[in-house]
Amino acid sequence: MTTLIFILILALAAFTALAVKRVPVGQVYSLYRRGKPVRLLQPGTHVLMPLRDRVAHRIDLGGHILRFQESLAGTHDVSGRVYWQVLEPEQADAVIEQADQLIRSGTLDALRGEPEVAGDDSRDLGLRLKQKLNLALRERGMMVTRVELEFA
Repeated sequence: MTTLIFILILALAAFTALAVKRVPVGQVYSLYRRGKPVRLLQPGTHVLMPLRDRVAHRIDLGGHILRFQESLAGTHDVSGRVYWQVLEPEQADAVIEQADQLIRSGTLDALRGEPEVAGDDSRDLGLRLKQKLNLALRERGMMVTRVELEFA
């Protein structure tokens, strides 16, 4: 009898631990129920239904850095950093897992579309790349804050 009570208390404690989610400041969690998005959990403590609800994405609202290195047209090597952040987590939730890949491919496509990349001032080129990337990322709830380029 005491073993049964102990097991029940242990199960209740485990169930309670699974039901309570703490979202840290600077992050947003996307809550999914049966594979469909339900809502975003803002910073704070939340009570969930452990068997129905799951946290699909932990979206960091702070800055992110994407580093890249690429050879352009076989003549110049370019490396750099793209600083980006999530502004609208509701929109970014759908693509947050592919965000680095989207930004990397957008950066490299924009670089390949620039004439005379190495002859240009890297600051001006970085500003143009930032504008092009933001046009594509704005509808996805993300924004590029800075692009730094180095040519070799």
